Amino acid sequence: MTENREDAQQRGPIQIIRAEYVASAVKQSQYPPMNEEDKEFVFVGRSNVGKSSLINSLSRQHGLARTSGTPGKTQTLNFYQLTAKLDETSRQRFFLVDLPGYGYARTGREARRQWAKFIEEYLLSSPRIKLVCQLIDIRHKPMESDILTYRWLEEQGLPLQVIATKADKISRMTVNKQLKAIQEGIGMRNGQLLPYSSAKGTGRDQLLDVIGRLLLN
Repeated sequence: MTENREDAQQRGPIQIIRAEYVASAVKQSQYPPMNEEDKEFVFVGRSNVGKSSLINSLSRQHGLARTSGTPGKTQTLNFYQLTAKLDETSRQRFFLVDLPGYGYARTGREARRQWAKFIEEYLLSSPRIKLVCQLIDIRHKPMESDILTYRWLEEQGLPLQVIATKADKISRMTVNKQLKAIQEGIGMRNGQLLPYSSAKGTGRDQLLDVIGRLLLN
């Protein structure tokens, strides 16, 4: 029986009981083996926006996703397999997919114009994507690449959750102001912007709750 949203909210966020890196890929033949019922949750954002840190925070496994101070270092799709405890008897695996950061490339402007072809192919071809999480640094107004990415994801009809990262880097009084600036900057009309701090865990339960509801559907 499918759990309704009210039951899920009463139950609280899912618990992650296992997480592991499984594959890096630049083409479909390198994707890890998956079943039809497996679900994928994708993370995309500018280089150094904190995707790896968020994945580590979400899984509570330090070092699961390697972080780097060098922009543009991640050049592959990185797949992580997680197992969630839905209740006392139910377990379900799912995948987090970390995409290469956009908006940075040493090879010049032409290379910065859009993601590599394999990234677009993945986003448009995978039938298991349940949610695309676009990460934007809460400290700054959205950049052109953030705006174009948001519009492209919306145009493709992909399920989208915008996350404002590094919320611990600004004061609480500034958070709401910056959230509004991001919403207006990208032209966000639907959905709710989620502030997140990987360092303090702010937003973790809320994101796990979103993931949990999608796992149950």
